[in-house]
Amino acid sequence: MSDTNRGTDVPSGTSAADPAADAAAVFDLLIGLVRAQVLRGIAALHVADHLFDGAMTAEEVAEREGSHPQATYRLMRAASSIGLLSYEGGRRFGLTGRGLLLRSGVPGSMRSLVLAQTGQALWQSWATFSEAVREGKTQTKKALGMEIFEYYAKPENAAEAALFAQAMGDLSGLVTQGAVAAVSTDGVSTVVDVGGSNGDFVLALLEADPGLSGQVLDLPHVVEAARGEADKRGLSGRFSAVGGDFFVEVPPADLYLVKTILHDWDDDQCTTILRNCRSAVHEGGRALVVEMVVGEIGKPDLATLSDMAMLTTTNGMERDLAEFDALFAASGWRRVKTYPVGNGYFGLELVAV
Repeated sequence: MSDTNRGTDVPSGTSAADPAADAAAVFDLLIGLVRAQVLRGIAALHVADHLFDGAMTAEEVAEREGSHPQATYRLMRAASSIGLLSYEGGRRFGLTGRGLLLRSGVPGSMRSLVLAQTGQALWQSWATFSEAVREGKTQTKKALGMEIFEYYAKPENAAEAALFAQAMGDLSGLVTQGAVAAVSTDGVSTVVDVGGSNGDFVLALLEADPGLSGQVLDLPHVVEAARGEADKRGLSGRFSAVGGDFFVEVPPADLYLVKTILHDWDDDQCTTILRNCRSAVHEGGRALVVEMVVGEIGKPDLATLSDMAMLTTTNGMERDLAEFDALFAASGWRRVKTYPVGNGYFGLELVAV
């Protein structure tokens, strides 16, 4: 076989396809990094906020934002090509439904999530992805000089940490409503949100059930935001926030909320977290784990892509149901209910054994 023909060979077991179409598809995957930074540009320059009251030219947006007019036009033109903005003619752009999600300070916003995921800490960590695969563990320390949660705990990174916390809160909002609607609080008096950040989940439960008292357990530099959120919602009388370490101990409760926590940690660390909850739970108590669940291999699955993010930035992982059940069994829990709560997340309800 000549060397000139090797580039068009189809390996045994591979479906024949149109090479040009395949090349276009791979290029479309690659250009995803550009789409991500266009998202960031629209979010960082508050374009959705500027356009909320009506279509504007890029020059008008640039004047309000203090950005370069021609570069702002080019950004908005690109954003219109991927459905974030609409083009109204005469260099005027308006908002689409997707663009509305990049407004700041409104319920359902994804702006903080976009900025955190495309910001310095996580973007630099992605540059070490191949090394993470080779080594089987995150290379964030090589990228940032420290592990990701150490980075966010540094005073000089406080603004970035606050953005990350807000992003996690916004992401939480995408699934909290479904989880609150699905979980029963019958027989529950006290709820602890383990690693609950700003307390969005437990506070939503308190709003839904006036008979509950709730608490957030998180790192000391995080919990002040939860207190402020409780005050804002008028729930401070039934709520407290405790700075602590869920690897050491957790407060006693009837119900533990463990939402998007386990995917940040390896199996041994997850077992420690769950075992601490098991040791402290009141008799007859429960836990609700909310995570993505890896589905059938070979099918489109957001959980498998999120798993790559976990490999890149933490030593955690997304898991399938068998892997979750192994964690639960090792820590004194048994899964009794599983239900979708929205946006690819599932509620895994546990009872103590």
